[in-house]
Amino acid sequence: MELTLEKLYQKMHREMGTSGWWPADSKTEIIIGAIMIQNTNWRNAARAVANFRQVTQFVPGKIVQLPREQVQELTRPAGFYRSKSRAVGAVFAWLRQFDFDYQRIAATHGAQLRDQLLTLHGVGDETADVLLTYVFDTPTFISDKYARTLFSRLGITGLTDYHSLARRYRLSPYFNLARAQDFHGLIDEFGKQYLRSRDAFQTSFLAGDRLKLV
Repeated sequence: MELTLEKLYQKMHREMGTSGWWPADSKTEIIIGAIMIQNTNWRNAARAVANFRQVTQFVPGKIVQLPREQVQELTRPAGFYRSKSRAVGAVFAWLRQFDFDYQRIAATHGAQLRDQLLTLHGVGDETADVLLTYVFDTPTFISDKYARTLFSRLGITGLTDYHSLARRYRLSPYFNLARAQDFHGLIDEFGKQYLRSRDAFQTSFLAGDRLKLV
């Protein structure tokens, strides 16, 4: 079956239900999680996120006040702890300039918000798009590894890195905030189950389908 992105989302939602993503209780937790997940797996990232929860209860002001050495220790289970701890410091220092008011930040920067995020240490393309979608309520397609692998399985070629997909597709108006958030979650949950190998994908409900990017 040939699927558009909208039809792909509808089929995944029908088969899998609502993803509930991003799995967090606050936007502060989402920010920490988005930094911790870089270049590691969810198990390691979750350990670091739990450290921040225990020490700060995800109160932004508490995170800003943490000594650098303590941030490094909290971050250590996620790996690359020096860079990630620096990213935590940079992001939350920037947010503090706006009193952690996410709506105000989005209104201030408008269409330039993504570019502004990319100036912060440790915020690359994927992290910026995650923050746009889950923190600043701006529907954005997240062209992560699971998305690229899924689209490749569905017949899209040339997806070698983040930009190779991001520059080819933007979410259509069909994807409001709830759908954009859910779509990313569904792709990642599907990926955990079916994108580990080609054989696993062939057992999935998408086996035999083809994707059409328009």
